[in-house]
Amino acid sequence: QVQLVESGGGLVQAGGSLRLSCAASGGTFSSYAMGWFRQAPGKEREFVATISESGGNTYYAGSVKGRFTISRGNAKNTVYLQMSSLKPEDTGVYYCARSRFGFAGSSTSAYDYWGQGTQVTVSS
Repeated sequence: QVQLVESGGGLVQAGGSLRLSCAASGGTFSSYAMGWFRQAPGKEREFVATISESGGNTYYAGSVKGRFTISRGNAKNTVYLQMSSLKPEDTGVYYCARSRFGFAGSSTSAYDYWGQGTQVTVSS
């Protein structure tokens, strides 16, 4: 059974940085693209970033491009999200997810396993 566990969230001031981690167990981690999504209160879950199986390809939402970096360590079965220049609008619960179709992009329907989420709060 695949399990994804996020960590690294917290409270940070605007302009600050956080690094999220997502540890995977079960399945063959290096065979799947991975993604990060977020959900603000009262809003739908939205795409943040995705990374291919080898880590050679990445894709970002326009709202985070240039500020966030997704990476992975296949030897550690972990995917990361480095967040810099954080803004209050980045506040939300951040989820990692495993793609069911490979390097699939931004649709939640393309991901089959999800973590429980980690809260990120950016104060102004």
